[in-house]
Amino acid sequence: MKGPGTVFRESSADPRTESVPFSHLSLELGHLYMEDFAEGAARLRRHFAGVRPWVEAARAGLGPLPPGRRPRISTCFLIDDYFSRLSTPAELIPPLLAAAAEAGLTIDYLARESGCAGPALAPGGSAHRDRAEPAESVLHRLVESPPPGSNGFRPPVGRTGWLTNGRRAPSQRTSAALDSTGVWQPPSETEARGHSVFLDVELWNGPEDARTWSCAFLASVWQLVRLGLLRDNGAAVLTPTRWQGEEFPAEWDALPPVLQLNPSATPFTAYATCSVLPARFLPVEHAVRVILDQVHVEAEALEQVAARSAAEGCTVPAGVVDRTSYVFPPGL
Repeated sequence: MKGPGTVFRESSADPRTESVPFSHLSLELGHLYMEDFAEGAARLRRHFAGVRPWVEAARAGLGPLPPGRRPRISTCFLIDDYFSRLSTPAELIPPLLAAAAEAGLTIDYLARESGCAGPALAPGGSAHRDRAEPAESVLHRLVESPPPGSNGFRPPVGRTGWLTNGRRAPSQRTSAALDSTGVWQPPSETEARGHSVFLDVELWNGPEDARTWSCAFLASVWQLVRLGLLRDNGAAVLTPTRWQGEEFPAEWDALPPVLQLNPSATPFTAYATCSVLPARFLPVEHAVRVILDQVHVEAEALEQVAARSAAEGCTVPAGVVDRTSYVFPPGL
């Protein structure tokens, strides 16, 4: 109804932030490279045998829930089809699922690492410019934490592709005013506790129009997706596609980025994540935490998690990085 006080607005002016369902915990059962799969079924069986006891521990560590609430825990597995493609889904996925089942584990959701990069950026993949590119989206959400005493000389991460958790060691004297001591200065971690653990993380390499994203940056995207905090113009990103049970394709690009293999699984996205990974991923996940600590997440997405968890009587940490946890079993 029109009237003197009527205000017209474009519907696109206030994009709605899509809501997603939440489990209490997203439990990652592993992340293997193509080289691991090339070692054969015995390697896969050894992996899941090593994962199994820690899965039980992660479930037990979820803590008590309000009376009448049952824990919702979904499992997932990330396959690296971004940095190499030595095998096909038809050859790789069936033995993977069989090895998990032999260890008494069920993979609810199967994800492709190239999906975290974005279809247009996956090496060897076909371009889909009409689809969201999650890595590019997260890059634009980075808000660097300036170290104390910084003067703005350092180029932004969008130009350099490097992100730190503190102040780099000066590479050269810029002027007497900026470096009155004339001696070497060490790097320093922002908010270090006693001593610094300085980290400088490479997010990508290569030219801007053909970037190769780093493992640490893609793992950061993976965490944000599992936490249900990533949106593209308000729409949820990398939502699972229900697998109908037919044979797996011969090409990775014919496979959706995230597959729901278990029709009765609880939601893919969760209030918190836990990843059971080989120890070689420890430095990568340290880098992930540095990145997540400097990502600006849409307020509406955070508010949805806060409201939903409060209604359930669940406590969710305010900091995004504090919602992630890891297990690095020996010998995995």
